[in-house]
Amino acid sequence: MEEQPLIKIKHIEDQFIDRIADNMHTYGVSTTVGRVLGIIYMNRKPMTLDELSESTGMSKTRMSQVVREMLDLNIADKVFEKGVRKDLYNVEQDYYQTFISLFTSNWKKAINRNKLFEKKLSAELTELVENEAIDGETQQRIGMLLQQTKECQDYYRWLDRLVDFFDSGEIFEHVPRT
Repeated sequence: MEEQPLIKIKHIEDQFIDRIADNMHTYGVSTTVGRVLGIIYMNRKPMTLDELSESTGMSKTRMSQVVREMLDLNIADKVFEKGVRKDLYNVEQDYYQTFISLFTSNWKKAINRNKLFEKKLSAELTELVENEAIDGETQQRIGMLLQQTKECQDYYRWLDRLVDFFDSGEIFEHVPRT
């Protein structure tokens, strides 16, 4: 008699894990990462790579890659537990904070990549203007491209501020948690 409720509970937990994986996919994160996040979340305590491998059926090597990706995305942490010799990994139990971590880590990477790209283009265009004998039409095209890089740089500065708005928690002053 006792086994039936446990089977139902396990089924419901699996549905939660599937929903979390699906939501992570919506945010541009692989469903594998989402499943592992869901498994740790539903476990409600830190887990080792061995435990995660067993729960997912994945190899320990693959699990290590997934956990490393989660650490990079700032949605998991390596934690210390007295008396435990293996590395333990935990996830944020707060959905809001998980979203903010995903949002900001992805955007920070994109912002930094694009800032470097725009800086490089701007330097190349400036070098062209300074070192080449160019006609008026070419100079005008370079001027338009320099203006475009300035507009892009302004946009990335705005994105930086948006990320800070989320990271600082100020977002909740304007869009409160329910």
